[in-house]
Amino acid sequence: MTRDEPSILLVDDDVDICSNLADILGDLSYRVDVAHDGHAALELIRRNRYDVAVLDYKMPGMNGATLAREIRRLRPELVSLLVTAHVGTAGDEALSAGAWQILAKPVDTRRLLGLVDQALDQPLVLVVDDDRDLCANLWDLLRERGYRVGLAHDGGEAARRLIEARFHVVLIDIRLPDGDGSDVFHLVCEANPGARTMLITGNSPGAGELLERILAEGADAVCYKPFDVPVLLDSLERLTAYRPGGEPR
Repeated sequence: MTRDEPSILLVDDDVDICSNLADILGDLSYRVDVAHDGHAALELIRRNRYDVAVLDYKMPGMNGATLAREIRRLRPELVSLLVTAHVGTAGDEALSAGAWQILAKPVDTRRLLGLVDQALDQPLVLVVDDDRDLCANLWDLLRERGYRVGLAHDGGEAARRLIEARFHVVLIDIRLPDGDGSDVFHLVCEANPGARTMLITGNSPGAGELLERILAEGADAVCYKPFDVPVLLDSLERLTAYRPGGEPR
């Protein structure tokens, strides 16, 4: 799986721990930024794109679980790893908030590096749909299957996401508030030409004709609402060549 300048955000109020990890990750050719509290981390996240965030749980002002929840809201494709001395309670809270994995303190550096590498190998999927509940459900489903999942709720937001990252698959609702799926499909072809595309549709009037037109222009697959989950997952596996559970073929 190709990577574009892998970037890591370290968030810990312990300056020495951040410095040591930043040196290790920098030596491995990752771009690394550091924040020492949750609010500073969010400022960086609003301005920059990261692939993985390593979050300490216990920090002043905002704990790591709360930060993981904010990361999911702002940058849902960003994978959060939480580090804590209290794996049980803190870990459950963080997983519910959207963290992917929990690491116990003191951190096993080899395990941390392995998880970072595994996260970077997870395909990036963009879901473009104005139904926010549906997007949230797809995020949960696809994260469990080992995909990084970005979300956009209209064509304008999709355009911004496509500029920020190189997605492997884009799921496109053919009916959007500011246009239709053909507009987003053309954006994908221009901004992310290597991406595969899957159209998602219900039974709205005129959907069939629009669907056929986008398929004729090169869209790769269709999935119908309400979703047949096994069909959706099988289609994603085929389009990404990615084995469920996070192991690339």
